[in-house]
Amino acid sequence: MTKADIAEHIQAGTGLSKKDSAEMMEAVFTIMKSTLESGETLKISGFGSFIVKQKADRRGRNPQTGETITIEARRILTFKPSNVLKSAINQ
Repeated sequence: MTKADIAEHIQAGTGLSKKDSAEMMEAVFTIMKSTLESGETLKISGFGSFIVKQKADRRGRNPQTGETITIEARRILTFKPSNVLKSAINQ
């Protein structure tokens, strides 16, 4: 499913114009993105949680040369589906 498909579903469900539907979708995505960029957890009831986790520096190895390298600390995004979503998928 693409952004265009989501916008069409919003339009069909709300009766808004295609442009308004796309703008509403983009506004929601912008809010979600800014929330996650700030490091906050994003919980959507009945859907799941997006969690930003911090990974520390760690030692790694270049598989081509065997050289030891340091993998930089970074933040990663994880998703944990809600029980409602899990149940819906597995029915």
